[in-house]
Amino acid sequence: MDAIRKKMQSLKAETDNLYATIQRFEDATKESNRLADQADADIRDYGKKVHNLEIEFDETNDKLSKATESLECKEKNLKEVEADVAALTRRIMLMEEEAKKSDENLAATITKLAVTSKEADNILKKVKVFESKCMNNEVTIEEYDKNLRQ
Repeated sequence: MDAIRKKMQSLKAETDNLYATIQRFEDATKESNRLADQADADIRDYGKKVHNLEIEFDETNDKLSKATESLECKEKNLKEVEADVAALTRRIMLMEEEAKKSDENLAATITKLAVTSKEADNILKKVKVFESKCMNNEVTIEEYDKNLRQ
């Protein structure tokens, strides 16, 4: 009976040990499942973050494309305006040269006009002198004619 009791105690100790081992394995399984669930949640969170970063990257790329396009358009406009400014500058230079030539031509013409006016004044004086001489000659001729008739 002692042998049976020892055997029963031995079986009970072995059963208790097995239950303790089972409990340890169940606890380890629960902990492993908890860690696996936490890892799955972390993976989902990282997936969402990656997706959000990809969306932000695409938006930033679109903004960059638009900004680059706008910059190219503005650079094109700048080149056109610079070309217009250069053309207008050349035109201004040509007009200034033309104005200078016109001023010189005007000065020469005014000088010629003054000389011609002075010459005309001298000619008018001579005409008056000749008219006066003619008048005197006519008076003299009339006097001679009167004298001849008398």
